[in-house]
Amino acid sequence: MKLQINLRLPQHLKKAAEKYVITHKYKNLQELATEAIREKVMEKNYDENFSDREIELIDSLIDVSIKKSKLVSKEELFKALK
Repeated sequence: MKLQINLRLPQHLKKAAEKYVITHKYKNLQELATEAIREKVMEKNYDENFSDREIELIDSLIDVSIKKSKLVSKEELFKALK
């Protein structure tokens, strides 16, 4: 179930966010706010769950996978990791 919140912003921040929505091709301000909140929340969880070395290894794996065009679906990745 999705909940609705009201958000008050200073005028200059709202204008900057609206410009960001347009230049980065978001559907609307709500989509930008949702992504920003998700990133902040997940960033904290991400940092608590992985060591710096694990994060480096994950980043390296992603870089190599992209360069070699060897990207797989989430399901394939989880299957390989089991």
